[in-house]
Amino acid sequence: MQRKQKDEKSAIRTSDTRHFVDPSIGTAALGLGPSDLINDLNSFGLFFEDLAVRDLRVFAEALDGRLYHYRDSSGLECDTVIHRRNGTYALVEVKLGGDKLIEEGVNALKTLATAIDTTKMPSPSFMMVLTAVGQYAYQRPDGIFVVPIGCLKD
Repeated sequence: MQRKQKDEKSAIRTSDTRHFVDPSIGTAALGLGPSDLINDLNSFGLFFEDLAVRDLRVFAEALDGRLYHYRDSSGLECDTVIHRRNGTYALVEVKLGGDKLIEEGVNALKTLATAIDTTKMPSPSFMMVLTAVGQYAYQRPDGIFVVPIGCLKD
């Protein structure tokens, strides 16, 4: 595939990815316990993403939607695209938490949002960084939501 020019925009395309229905299956298969995961945040982050995708899938299906993963030929990706049957969609980045990781998620969302060809499809209904920690969800001045996974049910 050809690499896109910097100012060339594209429509959002999605693809399926594979996640554990229950992330504990992966940790059990690898013989990992809590202290192993705390000492290996990269693996912990992958298992947390599985957990987050499972929860997001449940909520999306209740709203007549489906979950996808986005990656284009230039390497731009988004952890989760929630696409509803009515054509609306949201972009979600999953991060363990902490200011640095949240900013990475925000920057990825902003980069993807500027690459969307809004003459062919609408802008995202919302963008969100889903985190593992925190008690409160909030909306940043740039409009991106930061939501701890425990707040999804509310």
